[in-house]
Amino acid sequence: MTQTVLTTERLYLRQWQSSDFAVFAKMNADPEVMKYFPKLLSPTLSDVIAKKCQQLIEDNGWGFWAVSLKKSDAFIGMVGLNAAHADMPFAPNVEIGWRLHKDYWRQGYATEAARASLRFAFEELELDEVVAFTAVINEHSQLIMQRIGMSDTQENFYHPMLDANHRLAEHVLYKITRQQWQKIILTDQG
Repeated sequence: MTQTVLTTERLYLRQWQSSDFAVFAKMNADPEVMKYFPKLLSPTLSDVIAKKCQQLIEDNGWGFWAVSLKKSDAFIGMVGLNAAHADMPFAPNVEIGWRLHKDYWRQGYATEAARASLRFAFEELELDEVVAFTAVINEHSQLIMQRIGMSDTQENFYHPMLDANHRLAEHVLYKITRQQWQKIILTDQG
């Protein structure tokens, strides 16, 4: 399968390389980066996730891409698309998500890469809609969802893989349709 590389003004969204794995493992062991995830990940589990991302891109041509800076080729995290887990209340659907190294937060990289991922979802995959979800308390990710044109569905749900009493159990669900995306593109071009 042809592997897609998405290019933005400052970023490449590309296939994973073995050199990305160590940085990804450091991110996944960082309490700040993983604040809205149930637990820190061991290097072994982090590598399993990276290899799964790599394999899905190999198989499908898309997925959670590795993100690198154009100017230095430094790996800064992952952004992209994934088929939502079957246990999720909104499945089947494609989700968009991101996880960046904290050194690259608040510079617009997640938003820039997410917009490129949405463009791919609607223009190449021709999806009807894309969803995003996060813990209710993760306001930073919700701001990114809003910046890329997604709307809160007001259909909060409890993550099926977390105990209902877990601090991260309640999640918000955002979505954007292809029609909404096309309006944003027309507005940006106008």
